[in-house]
Amino acid sequence: MHDANDKNDAPPCPPLFTWEFAADPYPAYAWLREHAPVHRTTLPSGVEAWLVTRYADARQALADQRLSKNPVHHSEAAHGKGKVGIPGERSANLMTHLLNIDPPDHTRLRRLVSKAFTPGRVAEFAPRVQELTDRLIDGFAGKGEADLIHEFAFPLPIYAICDMLGVPPEDQDDFRDWAGMMIRHGGGPRGGVARSVKKMRTYLAELIHRKREDLGLGEDLISGLIRASDHGEHLTENEAAAMAFILLFAGFETTVNLIGNGTYALLRHPGQRERLQRALAEGDETLLATGIEELLRYDGPVELATWRFATRDLTLGGQRIAEGDPVLVVLAAADRDPGRFADPDTLDLSRRDNQHLGYGHGIHYCLGAPLARLEGRTALATLLRRLPDLQLGAGPEDLRWRGGLIMRGLRTLPVTFTPEAGGEAGPTGKPGTNAVPYHGANHPESGSA
Repeated sequence: MHDANDKNDAPPCPPLFTWEFAADPYPAYAWLREHAPVHRTTLPSGVEAWLVTRYADARQALADQRLSKNPVHHSEAAHGKGKVGIPGERSANLMTHLLNIDPPDHTRLRRLVSKAFTPGRVAEFAPRVQELTDRLIDGFAGKGEADLIHEFAFPLPIYAICDMLGVPPEDQDDFRDWAGMMIRHGGGPRGGVARSVKKMRTYLAELIHRKREDLGLGEDLISGLIRASDHGEHLTENEAAAMAFILLFAGFETTVNLIGNGTYALLRHPGQRERLQRALAEGDETLLATGIEELLRYDGPVELATWRFATRDLTLGGQRIAEGDPVLVVLAAADRDPGRFADPDTLDLSRRDNQHLGYGHGIHYCLGAPLARLEGRTALATLLRRLPDLQLGAGPEDLRWRGGLIMRGLRTLPVTFTPEAGGEAGPTGKPGTNAVPYHGANHPESGSA
């Protein structure tokens, strides 16, 4: 693919978006920060876009109102149709969600979610997250080995988000299957994702109808969206379905990757992991709190912020961006910028000056960040307490990262450990139909910035 270097005397740009790059993109991002911090490249889809890699430029771009989230501003709409955004969302009539719109519609829809999501709601949901976490670990604790992605990091946020949305327990395994299809096909054929999106769209439309007509309205997020629509907030059925869809689709994978990448980083840095285990054993969760922020910075779940499009000619990082050009802010590169972070390639769980961009910045900052942090803290702390000798079950060279443009996460994370005394040796616990339904909290805007 074509890469336009900005300096004729610079060494050639390392290959981008290869499988080797996916395994460790940070050397290439370091090259871009130094030689071409705002860099035009051709993506695997064929779309040309600007990559923004320095922290200061990234922070500016994330909050720049001249960069729209709406794909209608793409200068090559016909060429880019179906190649920007989430596969299948256009054909499924799910475009009107928070990641594709600008104010005033973005302000209106975000306000509806914000009303139903407060710090108190997150605190209320903490026991349910702990219950789901323990139940999933129960499913493999007696075996002495597990795939932490498939058996833990993936199902935890799926079941949690389904609870928040108000998906009945008997339907939650369907959502797990659709979400699994999205992850499996994230870097490959888009058809598998599109089919799952259509199935979700059909289901959500039916669920909205059932809640309104048959089941009555509860305290879950979908009921809240319906109630707002029925009380004059001008929320269309398509907007309600799109809102529920994006919270599920984009919200769950950020937490999957936070847990997976975070666990992997701790296993690769035994000194840091041991510090955290000692602190937890002493009942001190201070290091856990700063540690989650450091894991988000060091190898966060969202590699690139979602698409932006210039609504006018502008200059960013010394480069002229033409009206209609797509711009992708590389959060992973910005959060390793030595101009902003001391020793950025070092994992330091006690790092204090850590205003990372892992959940974005500006009006599209992730409303779901507090919930994702809760899930991440609970998952990591419980793993380290219950399985204290957790070890990688494969060499780093044998692990595979999912291909894709926005998210960064492992396909699998095999681990070994001493079986828990009295632990179950059966299949993974499935909190679906056996879980206690919970409808006391709502999930906010996805973490895709």
